[in-house]
Amino acid sequence: MKQPVFILSLALLLGADGFGAQRPYTVVGTGQTKCYDDRREIAPPRPAGPFYGQDAQQPGPKASYTLSADGLTVQDNNTGLTWVRSADTNGDGTLGHSDKLTLAQARQLPAKLNAAKFGGFGDWRLATIKELYSLILFSGVDGRPDGDSSQMRPFIDTRYFKFAYGDERAGERVIDSQWATSSVYVANPNQMFGVNFADGRIKGYPIGAMHGRPAKTYFVLCVRGNPAYGKNDFCDNGNGTVTDRATGLMWSKRDSGKGMNWEAALAWAQGRNVERYLGHNDWRLPNAKELQSIVDYSRAPDTTSSAAMDPVFDCTSIKNEQGKTDWPFYWTGTTHANVFGGDAAVYVAFGRASGWMSGMPGKGGGPGRGGFGKGKGGNAPASGGYRYMDVHGAGAQRSDPKTGDPADFPHGRGPQGDVVRINNFVRLVRNADGLTRTR
Repeated sequence: MKQPVFILSLALLLGADGFGAQRPYTVVGTGQTKCYDDRREIAPPRPAGPFYGQDAQQPGPKASYTLSADGLTVQDNNTGLTWVRSADTNGDGTLGHSDKLTLAQARQLPAKLNAAKFGGFGDWRLATIKELYSLILFSGVDGRPDGDSSQMRPFIDTRYFKFAYGDERAGERVIDSQWATSSVYVANPNQMFGVNFADGRIKGYPIGAMHGRPAKTYFVLCVRGNPAYGKNDFCDNGNGTVTDRATGLMWSKRDSGKGMNWEAALAWAQGRNVERYLGHNDWRLPNAKELQSIVDYSRAPDTTSSAAMDPVFDCTSIKNEQGKTDWPFYWTGTTHANVFGGDAAVYVAFGRASGWMSGMPGKGGGPGRGGFGKGKGGNAPASGGYRYMDVHGAGAQRSDPKTGDPADFPHGRGPQGDVVRINNFVRLVRNADGLTRTR
C-alpha cells in the first residue's frame, strides 16, 4: 500500500538557539478558532488589551489527515503517524460499549492486527499518551452536569475517526469515552494515562479491578509509523532558554515563579514581550498540546521527588493543599469550552493531579464538572470524609476556572473532587528561529 508523502524540512539555525539541522516531529495545533474572556466568547482581543495572545490568536499547524482508500486507516500528514480509523473491535460496523477493552485486552490488540496485516501493515502498536493526545482538538465542547450531550462536541475530528459517547443504557455516563494508551503512571502501576475525547482531558484511569468491580474498559486506537514522535531533544542554550530540537519550540528555562489567574497569565506573557525577555518579543502561553509535549512521563513527585519535567528546566516548588512539597499546574492559552461558554482554561499538572475523594468509591467532593458553577463546601457524603490523593497523576491535563477564589472549592469539583487552584503558573514558549516546515 502506497504511503502518503511525509516531509518535514528544517533550516540551519543560529547557535544561540541551540538548534541544528534536525527532522523534528510536529505538534499540531489545537483547532481552537474562537476567543474568550473569562466567561464567554468574544471578538479577537487587540494587542496590549485584556485576554490578548490566547490560543486562537497563536494558531499552530492545522490538522491534516488522509483516509486510506479502503477506509480502514488514517494518515496524519503532520506527524507521520498512521492510525486505525475506528475502535470497532467487534466488527459490527458501529462503535459502542461492547467495543471497549480492558487494558490487558488492549495490549493484545496490536499483535492481532499485525497477524491480519490490518490495512496492509504489520507494525501496529498501542499508542503512548503523547501519540494519542496528538489527535485532540479543542474545537470540542464539554457537556452539562446532567449528562445531556445534545450540545456537546467531541474533542476529535469525527470526519476521519469514529467516535461514541458513553452508553447510558449500559450504565455509563455520557462522558465515558476514555481511550487507552500504553503509558502507565510511573508512580502508580495500577493507573494508565488515557485521553477522554468526550470532555477533553488526560486523566489517570484504573488498569484492573477496583472496589470489587470488574476492570474498567476503554476504546482503543492502534498506531504505527514515526517512532520518534513524543521523544524530546532538549538543548539548554545557556541564555535562559531551552530548545526542543524535536519540535522546534523554544521554552523559557524558568517559570513565572508565582501563580495567577488566566487573564493575568496572558498579560504576564505580553509584558515579557514588551521588555524583550531573554532577547525575544514573541513569547506566548503555550497551547494545550505544546505544553503537554514537554511532560516527562518517567518522572513524578512520588518517584523522583520532582516535577514531571526534564531537569533541564527550573520548576518552582509549591506547598500543596496538604502542605506537602509539590509542583505547579501550568496554564495554557487554550480555553476549555463547555455548553455554558468559556469560563475554564486548560492546564497541565506537572505535580500531583490531586483531588478530594469521598468515602464513596468513585465519588469526589466538588459539585459540577468542567467549567461551571462554584463549590459551596462539597456536600460531604453521608459515609466517610474526604481523602486527598493524587487522583490522576503528574502529567494529567484538566482545567480550572479562569478567575475566582479557590476557597470557594474546599473539596474541589467534579467526580473525583479535582483540586481547584485558579492561580496557576506560566512557562513561556516561542517558535525557535529559522524553523520552516513543508507538507
